[in-house]
Amino acid sequence: MFAPTGAWSNQIKVTHWDTQQAAIHFPNPKERQRLSRHPKMPHPLSPPLSLPTPPPLSSNSHTSTPAMSSVAFGGASITSRLLSSSSARTSLSHSSSSLKPLGSAPLISHLFLNPKPRSLPHTRTRQYSPAAAPKCQASDPEQLRLAREDIKELLKTTFSHPILVRLGWHDAGTYNKNIEEWPQRGGANGSLRFEIELKHAANAGLVNALKLVQPIKDKYPGVSYADLFQLASATAVEEAGGPKIPIKYGRVDVSAPEQCPEEGRLPDAGPPSPADHLRQVFYRMGLNDKEIVALSGAHTLGRSRPDRSGWGKPETKYTKDGPGAPGGQSWTAQWLKFDNSYFKDIKEKRDEDLLVLPTDAAIFEDPAFKVYAEKYTEDQEAFFKDYAEAHAKLSNLGAKFDPPEGIVIDDGPSQPVPEKFVAAKYSTGKRELSDNMKQKIRAEYQAIGGSPDKPLQSNYFLNIIVVIGVLAILSSLFGN
Repeated sequence: MFAPTGAWSNQIKVTHWDTQQAAIHFPNPKERQRLSRHPKMPHPLSPPLSLPTPPPLSSNSHTSTPAMSSVAFGGASITSRLLSSSSARTSLSHSSSSLKPLGSAPLISHLFLNPKPRSLPHTRTRQYSPAAAPKCQASDPEQLRLAREDIKELLKTTFSHPILVRLGWHDAGTYNKNIEEWPQRGGANGSLRFEIELKHAANAGLVNALKLVQPIKDKYPGVSYADLFQLASATAVEEAGGPKIPIKYGRVDVSAPEQCPEEGRLPDAGPPSPADHLRQVFYRMGLNDKEIVALSGAHTLGRSRPDRSGWGKPETKYTKDGPGAPGGQSWTAQWLKFDNSYFKDIKEKRDEDLLVLPTDAAIFEDPAFKVYAEKYTEDQEAFFKDYAEAHAKLSNLGAKFDPPEGIVIDDGPSQPVPEKFVAAKYSTGKRELSDNMKQKIRAEYQAIGGSPDKPLQSNYFLNIIVVIGVLAILSSLFGN
């Protein structure tokens, strides 16, 4: 809902904004007839129209205000307050500064109010206007697909995989399963775009991630912030060589900073009892020990900077030359490659230039965690499978979906990758065959007439031929 401000606010009543047009009622018939000769009022998400005091309206009175991109979040409408003014010039504006992303702090508000948004390296001929935003769902599927392609291009030039993974995690990781109400329960709802939550100690540096994705949000206004954060996080893992994350979309955004969760819901790096702390935080989200260890494996990406987190070295042999901004201490030597080297390096603890936080060490020290850590050290395929499931589960925590079943943007079910033959998997040792390998063996067995319930039927004709052949050979030998 919007209400024009100033001297005309008592004559014009805006009752409903549609994505295509506004229904405007004028109590005075003469006013309605007179104003009908002038251009239509703009869509609420387009640049605001400056209204000179003396009518008629001027068609050249448009001004560009980037802040208008923050008007609607997830389809919600925002009511602007009526401002009394004695000036000779009034304009359509949003007056509630608390509903703008990042508030009005001079330190970081420029990230969302910059009149010249950062240009993306990947451009498309098809552009989306705010009027193309979906009417009945949180995000538009086509815009989600295009946004994903822009994120891929962004990753190629900025090497921002780690911080985008962290962006999605920290938006979702505030979920509390003991709170039913949305958005009080926290979770993936886009609240991390507000200044009050960005100031939480655990979110230090994430303002840089928001600066990277904001131009994509401006380009595709039909994508909610909550979906954009999770899309960027999953895409970063996949583009770094990690598994495909089966994520659905359609998350609804919170609309005001008052809806942000309180500080203290995210894990610390160096608590007094690391294993207990991890369980306290992740159990509150509804995750288990296997998922805690699998998600910890994402530290294979990225670096820790002491000026942000208080942990790590200012620079190491692995980070002094970048890519990206140099410095910090990484968990792995190839910190832009998603694999299971995180578990291997922590277990060996041989390289002083690689970071091991107290919570990292805990996954090999705690008996229950160690079972999974050892497994992932030896089996990257098992790690990828468990990580993809845990990441997808994390991305859904606390989210309210519109439509309720969510939105799937993949073109179709991906073809399973053929499993590489490993002789050890067929051995009679203690190692169990994978489910995929069991299915393949069973399919081949059934293809030649066998089944789990009965052995293969004997081919008597073939047996007779074999016996005759053997007898013929013996007769020939003894005959000679």
